[in-house]
Amino acid sequence: MEQKVRIQEDRWMMAAEVAWGDAALDLAVVELRAEIGRLRRAMASRTVIDQACGMVMALTPCRRRAARALLAEVARQSDSRLREVAAALVATTEGNPFPKHLDHALRRALRREHTSPPA
Repeated sequence: MEQKVRIQEDRWMMAAEVAWGDAALDLAVVELRAEIGRLRRAMASRTVIDQACGMVMALTPCRRRAARALLAEVARQSDSRLREVAAALVATTEGNPFPKHLDHALRRALRREHTSPPA
C-alpha cells in the first residue's frame, strides 16, 4: 500500500513542478508529447501495413514474411513508401482504384514470386 501512495505522490510532485513552469520539465514534457505523436503515427502505419499483409496472404497463399517482402518490393519498384503501398491496397476495399504505377509493380512482383522456385 505504501508503494501506491509514493507513486501518487511522485505524480503529484511531477504535476506540481510542471505547473510551476520549470524549464527543464517543460522541455521534457514537450519531448514526451512529440514522442507520443511519433509512436501514434508508427502504430497507425503498422495497422495499415498489417492489413495489407493480410490481404496479400489471403489472395496469394503465403506466409506473413513473404507478404511483407512482396509489399516492400512493390514499394521499391514504384519508388514509394511501404505505408503508401499498403494504404493504397487497403483503400481498394472501399472502392478506391489501385494506382496504375503500383498495379504494374505489384503484377511484376507477383509474377516473380510465382515463377521463382520455392525456398
